[in-house]
Amino acid sequence: MARRETVETSLPGAVRESIAASLAAVDAELARRYPGDPGTRQPVHTVYVPGDLVTADTVRDWGDQALAALDAHAPDAAALAAILNIPDDVAGPVYARMRAKLEREPVEDLRIDFEDGYGTRPDAEEDAAAARAASLVAAACATGTAPPYVGIRMKCLEAAVRDRGIRTLDIFLTGLMEAGGLPAGLMLTLPKVTYPEQVRAMVRLCEEFERARGLTAGRIGFEIQIETTQAILGPDGRATVARMIDAADGRATGLHYGTFDYSASCGVSAAHQSMDHPVADHAKAVMQVAAAGTGVRLSDGSTNVLPVGPTERVHDAWRLHHRLVRRSLARAYYQGWDMHPGHLPTRYAAVYAFYREGLEAAAARLAAYVDRTATSGSGGIADEPATAKALSGHLLRGLDCGALDGAEVQRLTGLARAGLDALAGRAVTTT
Repeated sequence: MARRETVETSLPGAVRESIAASLAAVDAELARRYPGDPGTRQPVHTVYVPGDLVTADTVRDWGDQALAALDAHAPDAAALAAILNIPDDVAGPVYARMRAKLEREPVEDLRIDFEDGYGTRPDAEEDAAAARAASLVAAACATGTAPPYVGIRMKCLEAAVRDRGIRTLDIFLTGLMEAGGLPAGLMLTLPKVTYPEQVRAMVRLCEEFERARGLTAGRIGFEIQIETTQAILGPDGRATVARMIDAADGRATGLHYGTFDYSASCGVSAAHQSMDHPVADHAKAVMQVAAAGTGVRLSDGSTNVLPVGPTERVHDAWRLHHRLVRRSLARAYYQGWDMHPGHLPTRYAAVYAFYREGLEAAAARLAAYVDRTATSGSGGIADEPATAKALSGHLLRGLDCGALDGAEVQRLTGLARAGLDALAGRAVTTT
């Protein structure tokens, strides 16, 4: 063992101790506010279905309709590649994996909608629909047919619909508890949030329900839907979305961009309301910075151009949706909304191609980083820990959604799932 050389220092140990003491509160604040990635799987999309239309067969029906659309308008890998300009070397695996996904798990996240997609109904009708939604979710979870994530979007906490939103939430959660408890993948969406106080009110609702039903404090989380300009920039000129995350007191699980409400609130005409409009890019950039490091996930919105009708029209709608999804992925918005079964083929085509096209380069760079030979097989790129974290995250997202499989990733990187989790800073190994 080499002998340790003695080096000279000038600062006494008391200085370090004093500085540590002075920064203790900051250290604790950083750990509380910025815990990092939660280490759980993030769904690639959220499917919205109105509360009166959802059935026990909804998820399977969406998968079957998506497969039928493929059969009718893109019956093989070559056809899909030609429509969407998918590279030839990944078209085959993408198409095969996409079809398998639509057969096995067509929907990753289902949101039963009691807001805009449901509208205003008599109280007795919404009461019955909320109770029925709870029964359907509980039954699906019990039989193993539920998607990995499932829940409701309630009405917002603005005065006109506040009581109705609270009652629907209560009926739904109570129904789940009576049927055996809250599912692990429970997701709740709070829409049209404008002020942090509305988020604090949602926190109180969660706390009161947990107390009433004897649940562990903090068990219930929720997504915040960003649909108003005030959610991005408040009247005081401050970024409201960051204050909303803070107001959630650790319960916020996601920020979801509402394409059409937000665009309309900015005065964008209907013909130009889209996920790639400049006002959308600005809002999502603010959301992204506000959420960074907090463990709160981002979701992009949706397109209202549906792939229906003759083949030419379906292909046009598919090209648009595919381009928008790819654009979101490149901007690190790894989730979005799908409003029609015909959107599922292009959702998975875009997601799977994104991860498969980047597989070999990401794996080579990560293997080189682990081996500490930055120029070996990495194209001369000298990566650092932050980049290794991003490379691991890319591969893990691909594994989570089914675009990649563990054997091929391990063959290319030399890393099993646990090693990828460690490099990505994930505390939990997901499946």
